[in-house]
Amino acid sequence: MNNRYDFVYLFDCKDGNPNGDPDAANSPRIDPQDMHGLVSDVCLKRKIREFVLLAKERADGYDIFVQRGGVLNELIQKAHDDLGNKVDSKNKADRKQAASARELMCKRFYDVRTFGAVMSVGANAGQVRGPVQLTFSRSVDPILPLDLSITRMAVNEPKEADSPNQTMGRKNLIPYGLYRCHGFISAHLARETGFNEDDLGVFLKALCGRAVLNEQHGPSMFDNDHSASRGTMSPQKLVVFKHQSMLGNAPAHKLFERVTAKRKGNVEVARAFSDYDVVVDISGLPSGVEVLELL
Repeated sequence: MNNRYDFVYLFDCKDGNPNGDPDAANSPRIDPQDMHGLVSDVCLKRKIREFVLLAKERADGYDIFVQRGGVLNELIQKAHDDLGNKVDSKNKADRKQAASARELMCKRFYDVRTFGAVMSVGANAGQVRGPVQLTFSRSVDPILPLDLSITRMAVNEPKEADSPNQTMGRKNLIPYGLYRCHGFISAHLARETGFNEDDLGVFLKALCGRAVLNEQHGPSMFDNDHSASRGTMSPQKLVVFKHQSMLGNAPAHKLFERVTAKRKGNVEVARAFSDYDVVVDISGLPSGVEVLELL
């Protein structure tokens, strides 16, 4: 890769829980000072990993290191075994062996060369700092977390069949929230891990369904991740700032200021993306910066 990229990503959630907090009974994450909603970076990375598994079907170079039911130390050990390194969890790899295993892990696993990984466990394959970094997503407006009671008519045991009591449960959701995420892609770190333009295309497709402007939109990472608890989550806007150099041609935070999302003046409470005005200011762009509106 020869270009740095920065991007603004807008997605929304309607009648669902975009990211439950296990420390708060799985209620939607919030900033308690201003009641704006939060979605963690690892939540989005999980969805991207699942998309890659489905889209690439574990093709060579597109397996996933961190996945459901995976045993990380076994995958690290397999890399050493494939390289002929005589190491294990008790006799850990030396620096040269760890470097070779690290390189193989980057080639083998998409998420390692994209997001990085700590692999200094087990037999030891070192650490990888990924070129793709995401911030916590924050809702444009404050959200209203709801804790709703639900009932189930069926019972677990025959002895409970004649009981008038129903099984009670809870559901946490928000009526609506538009979330904003910032992302950064380092060309220098990409060269270290092997993250290339093809990998970038897969990443952009996970976010919005396409990688280039003239491509038809396809499914995104949300399309195969629907559930009743998540409500309807959808990508709404992806604005990519492409720099004509590896180091970059402008500060990211100044470029992000060019993308604004504000609730329309006649809308008291937002319940849809159409209740917002999203503006991308392309006037007077810094030299060497190109804007790509992929969604």
